Order: sequence, then C-alpha cells, then structure tokens
Amino acid sequence: MIHCVGSRVAITQEEASGRSGGWTMIADVLMPVAVDTAYSYRSPPGLTLCPGDLVVAPLGPRQALGVVWATREESASERADLKSVIRRAEMPALPKALVDFVEWAARWTLAPRGLVLRMALHDASGVEPEAPRIGVRLGEAPPPRLTPARARVLAVAGRLAPGPLLTKRELALEAGVSTSVIDALIDAGTLEALPMPPEIKPLPDPDRAAPRLFAAQEAASEVLREKIRQGEFSVTLLEGVTGSGKTEVYFEAVAECLRAGRQALILMPEIALTSQFVQRFETRFGAKPGEWHSGVSQKRKAQLLAGIAAGETRVVIGARSALTLPFQQLGLIVVDEEHESGYKQEDGVVYHARDLAVVRARLEKAPVVLVSATPSIETRVNAESGRYARVLLPDRVAGRSLPDISAIDLRRSPPAKDRWLSPTLATAMAEVLAAGEQTLLFLNRRGYAPLTLCRACGHRFRCPQCSAWLVEHRFTRSLRCHHCGHRERRPEACPECGAIDTLAACGPGVERLAEEVALHFPESRIIVLSSDMPGGTERLRREFAEIAEGKADIVIGTQLIAKGHDFKRVSLVGVVDGDIGLAGSDPRANERTFQLLRQVAGRAGRGETSGRALIQTYDPGSAVMSAMLSGDAERFYESEIAARRAAGMPPFGRLASLIVSGPRAEEALAHARALVQAAHRLIEREKVPNASFSNGVPMVLGPAEAPIAVIRGRHRFRVLVKAPRTIDLQAFLRGMIAQAGKPRGGTRLTVDVDPQSFL
Repeated sequence: MIHCVGSRVAITQEEASGRSGGWTMIADVLMPVAVDTAYSYRSPPGLTLCPGDLVVAPLGPRQALGVVWATREESASERADLKSVIRRAEMPALPKALVDFVEWAARWTLAPRGLVLRMALHDASGVEPEAPRIGVRLGEAPPPRLTPARARVLAVAGRLAPGPLLTKRELALEAGVSTSVIDALIDAGTLEALPMPPEIKPLPDPDRAAPRLFAAQEAASEVLREKIRQGEFSVTLLEGVTGSGKTEVYFEAVAECLRAGRQALILMPEIALTSQFVQRFETRFGAKPGEWHSGVSQKRKAQLLAGIAAGETRVVIGARSALTLPFQQLGLIVVDEEHESGYKQEDGVVYHARDLAVVRARLEKAPVVLVSATPSIETRVNAESGRYARVLLPDRVAGRSLPDISAIDLRRSPPAKDRWLSPTLATAMAEVLAAGEQTLLFLNRRGYAPLTLCRACGHRFRCPQCSAWLVEHRFTRSLRCHHCGHRERRPEACPECGAIDTLAACGPGVERLAEEVALHFPESRIIVLSSDMPGGTERLRREFAEIAEGKADIVIGTQLIAKGHDFKRVSLVGVVDGDIGLAGSDPRANERTFQLLRQVAGRAGRGETSGRALIQTYDPGSAVMSAMLSGDAERFYESEIAARRAAGMPPFGRLASLIVSGPRAEEALAHARALVQAAHRLIEREKVPNASFSNGVPMVLGPAEAPIAVIRGRHRFRVLVKAPRTIDLQAFLRGMIAQAGKPRGGTRLTVDVDPQSFL
C-alpha cells in the first residue's frame, strides 16, 4: 500500500522491496477533455504518483497534461499494452478539496468530469515563466566615444549609484535618450547588466486601515468575524439596502481570515466592477488583491496560479471561473451581488457560481458570505428556513436616506413622437443639471435600435445564422446579432426592394437615447456605458473613473450601471423603460425586474445630496411597480415565494432544461422526442437508480421549439423536466439520456439543472 499525504508519499521498506520484485502501480489519469472516464497508465519505475498529481501522458498521437485521479497496484487482468505516464508535471498537485469539487460539480451538472477538470486547470499551465528583470549600473570601462547622450546617461547612473538598479527603459527615460544608447554602453562595458531581485509585492495587512464602522455595520461584521474564528463551514446572507456599507462589513471578514493565515476569494458578477473595488481594497489593506477574469493576460494568470497554489496570494477577486482556483488554505468565499444572473455559466459546463461556491466552501470547511441588497428567492428561502444565517443592514450609512421613487405613467405623460423621454423626466433632468449634479439614465438595451426595417417593402434585417433581428449600432455603423456575433454594414439601400433612404430604426437602445439627450441638453457632458462599446474593459474603467470624478453630467447605460457602483454625485436616476423585463414567459421575470430596478434606483443619493428615481412605465399597478413605489420589499418577496411554492418551482421543486440542437431541425427534434419517450418509460417502470416516485412523479414538458429557435445555424428544441425536491433529478436525467441513445448527425444535448434563462 502507498500512503499519500497531499503530494507527499510514504512507502514502507517491505512495500519498496515488493515493488522492486515486479509489481507496478497503475494510475488512472483524468484528461481535460469531454470524457467522463479516466484513462489507465503504468507508472514508470521510480515514479510514485498520488491522486491530484499533474502528469504528462500520451493521449492519441500527442502528449497531454492530466491529473491522477486514482492509483492501484497492477493486477493480472490489466491490458499488456497499457501506455506509461511520461513524467510528473512541474506543477503543484491539485488539493484534495478541489478534486472532490470537480467530482461533485460533474455529478450535479451532468457534465463529463474531464470538462469540469479543464475549468480547474485554467489553460494557463503552458505559459513560460517570467524572465528575470535586468538592471544596469556603472561599469569600469570608459566609453569609446562620449556623445552628449552618453554623457547624460553616465551622469544619471553616477548620481543614482549605489542605489537600487534601474531597468534599461527606466534609465533611458531618466536620461532622455533611447534604449539603443544604453545598449551601446553595455556592449562597451561602460554599463553593466545585472539580474534584478524579484519585486516583493506587499501582502494585504488586515490591521492597516481598519475603518470606523457604524453600529449596525459593526454588529454585522462581528457576526462574520465569529464565523471565521469558528473555522467551520457556514453560509451567511449579508442583506442590506443599497448604500448600507455591505462591502466594508465583509472586508472585516476578509481581515479576520487573513489574521487566521488563510486565503479568501471574492466573486464578482461583472469585471467592470473590479477597478473601483481594487482601489477600495488597496485603501483598506495596503495591497492589491489578485485579479482573475477574462481581462487578465495568460502570463499574469500563470503567475497568479503559482502564487495561489503556494499560498502566497492571500486574496483573489474574480469572475465565476475563479471558483476552481487551486487554493491551499481557503478560509472564506464572498459572493458579492449574489442575485446576479452573470454568475450563471451557459456554455460548456452549465452551472451557477453562487450554488457551487457554497459547495466549494463546504468541502474546504470554510464560511461563505452571500451579499446582496436584493437577494435571490432561493437565498431568501434558505435564510428564512434557517439553513443560512441572515445578517441585515436596514439603513444607509451616515443617516442618508434612500432615494424617493416615483412612477411616470406613460399613458398620461407620453414622450413626443419618436422620442423616449417623457416631459416629466426631461424637466427633472434639467433641474438636476442646474444644481450641478449628475443624472443616470437606465435602458437595458444595447445599440441604437433593436430592429431596422424598410418603410417601402417591410423588409426586416435578420441574422443569417439565428432566428433574431439584427441590432443597429450606429457608433460603429453596423448591424449585429447579439446571440452569435454576426456583423454586417448597414446598407444605404434596402437589399430587398432597392429603395433609398427608406430604412427606419425601430425602438430605442442606449445609443439612440444618447442622441435624444444631446438634443435636449446640447451643452452637457454625456457618457454612454455599454459592454459592447468600442474600447472594451479599459474604456469602461476609464469612464467609471470620470463619472466618479464628476467629469460627466449625464450617464446613460445598460444593466452595467446597476451593479454596485458608488457614484457620489448622482442625485437622479431615470428608468426609461421599466417594463422591458416583464415581457415573455420567464418565471423569474418579476424577481429579476424588481432586483434590477431596485439596484439601479439605489445609485441615487449616495453622497451628500438626497436622491430620487423616476420610472417610466405603462403599467404602474403591476406587482413589481407597486413594490418599487411602496418600498415594501418584504411584501414582494412574500408574494413571489408564495407563487413559487404553489407552482412547485425552485426552490420548492426541481427543474432541468434539456436543449437539443443540431444543423438539421428534423434530426434535433427526433432526438428531443426520443428523450421524452425515454422519460415516460422511466416513469412508467420506475427504473431510476436511487430514486423513488412515492412522493411525486417528474413532469416532462415538450419537446417544443425554443423561443430563439436557431442560434449559430443550429436548430434548438427544449425539453423541461419538473420534479419534486424528494426525487433525485440527476439520476432521472441520466436514465433519460442513457435510454434515448447517443445523438446523431451533429446533434448535441445541453443539460441545464436549475435553469436561469428560458430562451
């Protein structure tokens, strides 16, 4: 028997002699590919492997990086042609808790274990290590020719000696010369090139700038600190109105985690939030956290992976993919804005990062804190049932009041023709501008217009690969599909009838709204915030900073502006279309619209000036609008929870969505029908492993064409499975999939347990 402790191995003398006598260890290696089975390899002589070790092994014609999932002694039944592991990779082993997490996530999502493992390896392993930094200092040889540029370099180098080394670029900038002058002096021996010591980055200091908290904040932070001190798994909902100081509260939990010598992970739903957050973190702890999201380079990710695995990187903020980082001593997970749909991964392995964060914390025996001003129904139900602890911050800090919220009934006060701002909202904006304050306009629709059509023949511009209209983006003079990314130039003439100047934009997007605002207020400084504007993440960060510094009068944006931003000068929020999220058959429509409107309204009045929010709506009597206007969030939650309970919808029931897609509609539909038939057979025969239908029977709905029937040229059909909580839904789904057989002809199946999107 081989005893593995982490990545260390202990072998008894008797076992070692037995090994030399001929037995070989077999390693089952899981590869980061779309398979669920680990491949068996022989371990080469002298190499002892343990679960979690990263190894290089042959996979078909190539060599691949994999993870040892299990080891055993070779038996007589082993195949004689088993290949051998090539070597152990020069990388830290995956911690056992992370290996267990991969297993759990694969079982829950029904994804192949190899795909989940690919998430945990993060594709940064092949990046070359960073080259050492080279500095220069004065040498002993005189320059062969002393030009004015060389004289300036030598003067600077002499003045700075014997201080810290400068890089070539730093010395060139200081002397006002090009780096070629530095290179020539190095070649002549006048300057000497030496490796510089690695930069020592400061560690977060939990006691550096402890804030003065208000009484409610101090009480809440003490609850979280005690959870850290207990060192056990727990889930706490930190719920507080917008502007109540939730970030400062959970920073104290992070500080307590650091004092305990453990690592912390803070998840955020949107990378545009990280810039302002990093500044606040550095102010509190005197050092920046590690950042993990799509805007971070692969080189930086490789460095961060090494620091996390070594326990040197103490705090990481990141998007949902940070959940599978190889923490060695994870002591806290914070899920900020836990209600956000951005935590749902819709491609590849389909999962919700909030739910998996709770699982990761349980496996790490660490507390997890879910933070929101508008918690999800699932989280609220768990808190009310006692499964989660709940800490409440009912008021804004420093005695500031919540914004006054009013509705503008567009049936009585409509905007002018082809305009989108009602006279009431425009007047309020003028008053705010006159007072030198900022206005924030919210419209959750990207681009200029959601539809372009020809007034002569009625032609509508559709995506050639999706059953969706093309959205006009006037800033880039293009028509785009927001589902597949297809882009084409906006033509001058109708491609159907050839008519000139007949193309009309229908409906508003943020770009069209900005055009109207510029007509109303031509002297105002306007910033448009949208995730697909030119310039990407860096532009967003720059513009967020400009807004905070008061360099904008009117801010127009999509849901980006509703996510945790702290704009002190915003005193008016205008919601241009408060009904936009209520259309369709999404069972979460009311919840999401309420959360979004409450969050965006909460951007007003966070500074010294009181705030107000005006919501344009055609239905001021709807449940969502009534809750917004009354400020009675508890009544809204009670109503939504009661409706979910009555319908047996999550969290009171189980739900799964199966999307069958393929290049040919008839083949995709045939497989969807096969899945439904298999489900009905299972229900009739009750042949589901580990499942009993004594407390209810699964309901199978469909197949039906998905609301967006074609995406990227693939026809899509949906099957919904609804079941009581007492049923092992995953076992039922596995039985369905196994009995239906493998899809054919390029048809694919995507399983989404607890779906958030119904498109």
